[in-house]
Amino acid sequence: MSQSAGKQFPMHTLLNSFDAFFRMEAAGGIALMVCTVVALIWANSPWAQSYHALWQTKITVGIGSWVLSKAAILWINDGLMAIFFFVVGLEIKREILVGGLSTPSQTIMPVAAALGGMVVPALFFFAFNAGEESMAGWGIPMATDIAFALGILSLLGSRVPIGLKIFLTALAIVDDIGAILVIAIFYTTSLDLTALGIGVAMLGLMALLNLRWGIRHSIPYLVLGIIVWFAFLKSGIHATIAGVLAAMTIPASTNMDCTNFVEKLRSAAGVFEMAITPGKSVLTNKEQQVALHSIEDAYEAVTTPLQNIEHALHPWVSFCIMPVFALANAGVALEGDVFQELMTPVALGIFLGLIVGKQVGVAAVCWVVNKLGLAPYPDRTTFMHIYGASCLAGVGFTMSIFIANLAYVDATRLVELSKIAILFASLLAGLWGYLVLRFFAPDVSGKGGTD
Repeated sequence: MSQSAGKQFPMHTLLNSFDAFFRMEAAGGIALMVCTVVALIWANSPWAQSYHALWQTKITVGIGSWVLSKAAILWINDGLMAIFFFVVGLEIKREILVGGLSTPSQTIMPVAAALGGMVVPALFFFAFNAGEESMAGWGIPMATDIAFALGILSLLGSRVPIGLKIFLTALAIVDDIGAILVIAIFYTTSLDLTALGIGVAMLGLMALLNLRWGIRHSIPYLVLGIIVWFAFLKSGIHATIAGVLAAMTIPASTNMDCTNFVEKLRSAAGVFEMAITPGKSVLTNKEQQVALHSIEDAYEAVTTPLQNIEHALHPWVSFCIMPVFALANAGVALEGDVFQELMTPVALGIFLGLIVGKQVGVAAVCWVVNKLGLAPYPDRTTFMHIYGASCLAGVGFTMSIFIANLAYVDATRLVELSKIAILFASLLAGLWGYLVLRFFAPDVSGKGGTD
């Protein structure tokens, strides 16, 4: 965003944009819940074999000798999830530039809370799994699922303050940054330096397109982004990291400030109105076509490629990619004594990490930061609101399952135990967080109930 545009950007417009983002995430969280339930029912039905067979179906894409053949589950986890992480990268960049992480006063509390919410759950996991083969999964309880968390928060309507919604979103985004670093550093087993070099070179070229040559059209970034994804996939670094890094190269500045945009619109609207001819449609009215193209050019100049791409991809991620990921990964067979399975070291570490570790890590750190005077609680937000949000931060789901798949590549049983613990912990954390915010936190709506 240009400096002049940033000065004239009204606060209500920023809040409206966040509200649209929140509603999209909340609705996506509900779709995620539905697909999770469907996966669990399917995997525990008489048709369970068809569930597992579907995701192991081989899908081959390529031309000539350039062929990539993978099971459907891997196309989802390595391919579609790269798009998810690309959108996460765009959200991270936007939050740092103009959102909840753009100023130190806004950043201190969610960053500190996210760090506490990652370190303490990992310590809980370590306490139960030190010396065990399952120790590789220490990163599983560190994650927060933003879609699920905001989906639950949406059920409370205006009862919770907008500041809490922004805080939880910022916390989850910082949490995503931590998860991305954990995946890149600790869950990379081998490296092909040639493939990695090609990927890095393409990222450098994408950065040059933006910073040096000022290219704003999305097609060059799309083409180079696919090459980066393929190179990282072959390098040994998980391909989803390519999505985040590619997002950082997308232009986030405008070519026109708000004043010039309004002048352009008024001028084009005037031309369009003067060219109105009875019996003549826009299809044949050259003056009106020129005016419309002028409006289109002005729109492209006043918006950023980052926000346009994020706006285009967000519905696909919320209502297609994440629900499909849940459908493919949440189908765990709940056979025998489930509660006995929750007593295994890996399940206990994950369950208590998400349920207790997240609450302690997030709420305690926020309390300390506030008491030391380093940062205030968000507007109209009390500690009980923060505690409710810390409970919702224990809904790990998508990211936790994703990390479990990486941590236990060759240990199917540990993956299954991890998923069971994640599902139960996420369910309990979401339910308890809702009850805290519904019955114990102050109602800021002034209506004494939810919308």
